Amino acid sequence: MKFEEKIRKFMYGRYGPDELYKFLFELYIVLIIINLFIRSNILNFISLLVIIYMLFRFFSKKIYKRSKENQLFFKIKVNFLKPFKVVNLNFNDKDHIYKKCSKCGTILKLPLQTKAGFKKAKCPKCNKKVRLFTFKKEKIEIIRGGVK
Repeated sequence: MKFEEKIRKFMYGRYGPDELYKFLFELYIVLIIINLFIRSNILNFISLLVIIYMLFRFFSKKIYKRSKENQLFFKIKVNFLKPFKVVNLNFNDKDHIYKKCSKCGTILKLPLQTKAGFKKAKCPKCNKKVRLFTFKKEKIEIIRGGVK
């Protein structure tokens, strides 16, 4: 039997890597790099705990529990990154500007400015005027409704 087949048989029914595993791996790498400069036994111990938990999750046969942990990680990640959503949209989209309405929390998709200048756009949901840096007059799209 080849080595690959032995590994495949061993891993059958085990959870394997997921997003939480990747995050823990990145955390482990960061802890190791920090520990190169600080040389702390506490960081060594924490990095050891992280790697043990990673391996425990990777080889676990309790797939349902590991899946629940991963879902909880996603919820925490989404709540942590929520304030940076508009910044991320502006960074990734080169054709539009994204602005958040201060009254209702709706994210507005606005055309990219061609010249420098301040204009006001009206939020289509709450009719509040939003100040933005653009000259084009186009239809405003709602990306995500505000939380009430």
